[in-house]
Amino acid sequence: METVNAYQESNRDRFLEELFSFLKIPSISADPAYKEEVSNAAQWLSNKMTEAGIDGVEIIPTEGHPIVYGEKIMDPGLPTVLVYGHYDVQPPDPLELWDSPPFEPVIKNGKIYARGACDDKGQLYMHVKAFESMHKTNQLACNVKFMFEGEEEVGSEHLGKFLEDHKDRLDSDVILVSDTSIISNDVPSITVGLRGLSYVEVEVTGPNKDLHSGVYGGAVANPANVLCAMIASLHDDQGRITIPGFYDDVAVITEAERERMNEAPFDLEVYKDELGINAVHGEQGYTTLERTSIRPTLDVNGIWGGYIGEGAKTVLPAKAAAKISMRLVPHQEPDKITELFVKHFESLAPPSVQVKVTPHHGGQPAVTPTDTDEYRAAAMAMKETFGKDPIPQRSGGSIPIVALFERILGVKTVLLGFGLDSDAIHSPNESYGLFNYYKGIETIPHFFAHYARLKQIS
Repeated sequence: METVNAYQESNRDRFLEELFSFLKIPSISADPAYKEEVSNAAQWLSNKMTEAGIDGVEIIPTEGHPIVYGEKIMDPGLPTVLVYGHYDVQPPDPLELWDSPPFEPVIKNGKIYARGACDDKGQLYMHVKAFESMHKTNQLACNVKFMFEGEEEVGSEHLGKFLEDHKDRLDSDVILVSDTSIISNDVPSITVGLRGLSYVEVEVTGPNKDLHSGVYGGAVANPANVLCAMIASLHDDQGRITIPGFYDDVAVITEAERERMNEAPFDLEVYKDELGINAVHGEQGYTTLERTSIRPTLDVNGIWGGYIGEGAKTVLPAKAAAKISMRLVPHQEPDKITELFVKHFESLAPPSVQVKVTPHHGGQPAVTPTDTDEYRAAAMAMKETFGKDPIPQRSGGSIPIVALFERILGVKTVLLGFGLDSDAIHSPNESYGLFNYYKGIETIPHFFAHYARLKQIS
């Protein structure tokens, strides 16, 4: 790897400048007003992929935002790695909480601050630069295909059809994804489990118009009050979710597995200090590490209704609404959980209001084995660049495409991420460490080399 490392070292500044250009494009997939910017990001990425030496790069339209595809087939006898990432980003709101403009990247304290810095432009672009390093130095040990989508942040709605339509083209031995985190910069880890997701929007409607709270208050149901009461009832005093049947399919984790999980370095006081909280909260009987990985959750992601402007307006709102996400664990089916939620939430409504539940996107939970060539190659690569064995770790987040890949393409995924939980993805002041960006570019070629060797042996 000496020639690869030397190439990377001599191009560090350029690699960073290019990432900054990428981050300046506001590719917000959730907002139709940014459709052209999402297309601009796809075009920028395709140009850089071609410059890096990737063959057959094309922007493939979908019914939503396009997918950027390219490949380099060295030898049909070599193993093939399919690299996945997403170039779309979350909306930056609330803008007033950013210390610097979200699409004007800056470096502070060794970190890149910008929307998409970690999720997922920074981590995606590591693969393009790692490929360039291997290609330009004639050290590419595997065939490689790239599939970068522009709809991950809105549920990858059209990815399934793309996979079905291009199954032969996407044929590969493993899928490599960097959209996860490590425990810390001195404690590497590889994500081996992901929670699933059920995401819904609820709306409570009362009178046919906003009413004066003095004239009608106490006589007409207030949808905001009713909604809050309904949401509050979704948890009991033990922190458990009260939806009937919600826990029926939850995978049972052995005490031995729980003990190993809690051996991961974790300082509760540092955790609370970083978040500015006085105490942690959650389902009783489980540690913080367990609550955020092996237990399902239900959380309000947004809630609104009535008057929220400056000053006072004594209004009784006609409607109130909320967005709710449920993180799921192995064996929980998103569609089943959504059905259980709808049935239960509708049953909570008093006759004085009407309730509407709109399901949005969801995703299957996933667990990846640690006894495969793919995992071993990733672990050996991290050990070489970090100097220590990575810890297998279950993540609290959801990447629905992992289960989708396995179902449609029949291929396992390796989650070789380099972010940190403190990178504030989806929040104001999202960041990505310079150390992490360059460490990813350094580590990925080692994965290719080890994977090619292990596949040859097996």
